[in-house]
Amino acid sequence: MWPISPVAATWRYLLAGLLAVGLAAPLLWRADNYQLYVLALVALTAVVGVGLNVLIGLAGQFSLGHVAFYGIGAYTVGLMTTKAGLSFWIAWPFAGVIAGLAGMLLAIPALAVRGPYLAMVTIAFGFIFEQGVAEFSSFTGGWNGLSGIPTPSIAGRSFGEREIALLALAFTVLMFWLYARLASSPWGRAMRAVRDGEIASRSIGLDPRQIRTAAFALSAATAGLAGGVFAAMSDFISPESFPFFQSILFILVVMIGGTGRLWGPLFGAVVIVLLPEILSWLAQYRLLFVGLLMLVILRLAPEGIAGLLQRFRPEQAAGPAPRNRTGVAAYLSGTGAHPALSVRDLAISFGGVHAVGNVSFVAEPGRITSVIGPNGAGKSTVLNLICGFYQPDRGDVRLGDSQISGLSSHQVARAGIARTFQTTQLFANMSVLENVHVAMQRGALPIAEMFAPDRGGGNTALAESLLAFVGYTGPIDRPAAALAHVDKRIVEIARALAVAPHVLALDEPAAGLDAADKQRLGALLRRIADCGIAVILVEHDMKLVMAVSDHVVVLDAGSKIADGPPAAVGRDPVVLKAYLGQSSESAERQRKIAHEAPPALRLQAAKLSSGYGPISVIRDVGLTVGDGELVAVLGANGAGKTTLMRALSGLNRPVGGEVRLLGKHVERLAPDQIARLGLALVPEGRQVFPELSVIDNLKLGAYARSVPNLDMRAEALLERFPKLKERRDQRAGLLSGGEQQMLAIARGLIGSPVVLMLDEPSLGLAPALVEGLYDLLRDLRDEGTTIILVDQMAAMALSVADRGYVLQSGQIAAAGTAAELRADPALAAAYLGDTASST
Repeated sequence: MWPISPVAATWRYLLAGLLAVGLAAPLLWRADNYQLYVLALVALTAVVGVGLNVLIGLAGQFSLGHVAFYGIGAYTVGLMTTKAGLSFWIAWPFAGVIAGLAGMLLAIPALAVRGPYLAMVTIAFGFIFEQGVAEFSSFTGGWNGLSGIPTPSIAGRSFGEREIALLALAFTVLMFWLYARLASSPWGRAMRAVRDGEIASRSIGLDPRQIRTAAFALSAATAGLAGGVFAAMSDFISPESFPFFQSILFILVVMIGGTGRLWGPLFGAVVIVLLPEILSWLAQYRLLFVGLLMLVILRLAPEGIAGLLQRFRPEQAAGPAPRNRTGVAAYLSGTGAHPALSVRDLAISFGGVHAVGNVSFVAEPGRITSVIGPNGAGKSTVLNLICGFYQPDRGDVRLGDSQISGLSSHQVARAGIARTFQTTQLFANMSVLENVHVAMQRGALPIAEMFAPDRGGGNTALAESLLAFVGYTGPIDRPAAALAHVDKRIVEIARALAVAPHVLALDEPAAGLDAADKQRLGALLRRIADCGIAVILVEHDMKLVMAVSDHVVVLDAGSKIADGPPAAVGRDPVVLKAYLGQSSESAERQRKIAHEAPPALRLQAAKLSSGYGPISVIRDVGLTVGDGELVAVLGANGAGKTTLMRALSGLNRPVGGEVRLLGKHVERLAPDQIARLGLALVPEGRQVFPELSVIDNLKLGAYARSVPNLDMRAEALLERFPKLKERRDQRAGLLSGGEQQMLAIARGLIGSPVVLMLDEPSLGLAPALVEGLYDLLRDLRDEGTTIILVDQMAAMALSVADRGYVLQSGQIAAAGTAAELRADPALAAAYLGDTASST
């Protein structure tokens, strides 16, 4: 649970801090000058930690050069008070402003990179500051430093060590209070949303660059203000006062105290500053012990001291469920009629691949328009083009009379197009209610609300109503990461609806849901459409699509091949061909003599179940593969075919049920152990090793198996694949898609596998290459190779298969010989729903 409630009474923190200062006042009067200096240093270090907590804890960014902002603040105060003769009280605010502007400028290049590159940019900034101060010696004093910095004064009385310590403590209380207000404000929610999911935050109208830049500026300004007090306290500063190592200590303040925890920087500052002082009796060994103790703390409490203390708090009872209140229909319907979304001649290419070409359709308000098509048809690409995540090469997208193509994704969301994702992208560390709240902002972040906590009220009532509207019944204060899969799906829809969109785009919302949940989802989509919203549905569950859609658009290879009412589309021969495929040489590829599998089976699966985390994908699947058989596994995209292959090969664990290879149980073995036993998987997408040569890729296929005369075996396979032989010493990453597929198959064959599994081998290949691939599979089958073939192109797969299984929604829907499946209506129904089975 996020430690700061979005409706926290932040005045309580201010009063607690002032009380702490009051209690510490008697100690201040008895402390000597050195103790006062250490106490003030703890306070200033905690303040820098508060600033870093904004950057790291709230915004999820990292800086290893924060000592530069600390130094900028110190030099600003030092120069303005010594060179310009200004009062500390005038120079101090400038320290924060100048450091904040520096942070804003640094954010421009820094936010263009990620991970270690971001750390390198901030490190470079720290070194630039240090060398810049040293080089401008006529202004800054260079390595000789800047001395004689006056202390603050009031009414002509200069502060002594005790007064400066009090100033540092009061300043610390103020910074913690402001952090509490920021964290519970709309800006704080937006920062946490960007931290948890940049793409999802764009889909609700937030601009990650603006939010991260603000976090950088606030963090830098906080460090600059702390540096200003440090300069007045120290009387003397030089480049050596701000070494790079100090940036590491500032990071440790946040990590040891607890990233994102309100009181974390205070605990971290106490450890970082006071611990070396407490262990001073160890003389030269004290830093060694300090380092060891820090490692122990980080090991025992990776969430920091504040997080460790929170473990001992009594568990809170589950929060309330959402209450269904009035106003949802009016909120979603808006003040007038929703506009239609029109897509015209949309096209985009990635390199030389034409992903989408000249796609046009209209999504009418109050209607559900489904975009369907086989694997690789371009459905998600079209959705990304509509929502601004891709920019089209040609064509345009209009919402009513407004053109939205060319806008960035967050601008498209603000214009009124919300979306969900194939894999749910909730803000995991925020509560269910906060996920909806942050979307209701619609990207609007007034500066005036930066330190204004949201006190709930009408927004909370409406957010609860939206959650009740989509059917969520769990606690509203539960972290989104802890939700069940079905709840994640519907809460993501609630978050998208919180934008009050004109158009709602859903990308495979039924993935991982059971039949009852899909039925409830279908009813929800109809309720949303009844509010006048245009719903665009990309979905592979054809039963759901045909049940809820008003209009269906069918894509294949990036082009629209059909559109119309669901029943008409499901019977369209062009659509059936796109889904099932067509083999021009199916008769020539069939066995001349029917294959009879021997009693001894090579591979068996019984009651096999598998999925991803809480998502169950395949359930109670059973199949057998005999010696020399070619068995096809068919089904629509999302039916569970790839998951089945991963479960058999050990890549998905744990699984339910059993898998036997040559009679030996392998369902609990690791994938490398299964590969050594002879089950070879050629995965979807080829996955060759791009930096290795063709011959090295090929020989690696025999790494887990003892292959006699490996060189001769490799040469024999190269003879079988002449294209590969010509490029044997070329990097595999430079091969064409078809050549890479040949290499992946050859790599699977070199170990003489017991069973060769091929997952979507024809995906992305040109028609001529597909024909050649299936000629190869025919030859391998006739030579006695045992093969399991997964392919979207059902007709092609059945042209070489002996038997087959049809998967639908993770379960076996039909099984039989290739001839039986070709005539079975269940095959077409698995791809296009029940409307196709009547043809």
